[in-house]
Order: sequence, then C-alpha cells, then structure tokens
Amino acid sequence: QVQFVESGGGLAQPGESLTLSCVGSGFAIENNAVAWFRQAPGKERERVSCIDHSGLWTYYTDSVKGRFTISRDNAKNTVYLQMNSLNNEDTGEYFCAYRLLHCSADVDRYGGWGQGAQVTVSS
Repeated sequence: QVQFVESGGGLAQPGESLTLSCVGSGFAIENNAVAWFRQAPGKERERVSCIDHSGLWTYYTDSVKGRFTISRDNAKNTVYLQMNSLNNEDTGEYFCAYRLLHCSADVDRYGGWGQGAQVTVSS
C-alpha cells in the first residue's frame, strides 16, 4: 500500500517546538513533492508547507512563515516538519501527502495520505 506514516505529534505548550516526521511506505519519495497539511476541528484541511522533488523550492502558508521548516532526506524516505514557537492556532491533525515533482495548491492533486499526527498546543 502506498502511503505515508506520520509521527512526532503530541502535546506542547505555547512557544515550544515539535518535529513531525513523514515516512513513505511502498514507494520512493525521491521524484515527488511532499506537502504537510493540517486540519483543525470544524475546519477544512489546509496546506501548511510543501517541498518540491529537488528540495530547492519550498512553500509555507503565511501563518507559519519564520516558525516552521520543511526538509527532506531521500535516503531515509522521510520528510520532516520542524515547528517552532507553537501557538494555539497550530493545533490540529497533521497529514503528509505527495504528488509528482512539483507542489500544488490543490489538495485533490495529492495522494498517499497517512493516518495523521495529532498536534495539540495548550497551556
């Protein structure tokens, strides 16, 4: 089965950091763009960050710019999301997904969705 396995979520206090990992299972991420999405209760799934196949182009939604960093290690078939200075609005289920070569703003153009990793930011 082709999908990602997310890990690294948990409970954090405002201002703390978490690092999410996303391991590809059943396929190689090497030629694919990989994106992190999050879904908060009652809200639509939003794209938080994306890294293209080369690792040279990245995207961040405005609310996480300067705080989150996406990176990839093709040898480990893994994409990471380093999240610093967490705040309550970062709470949600985080998913990763992929598409061939380049990032897209269209969530329907991604596949390989995993089960997600819950991130809860609360004091």
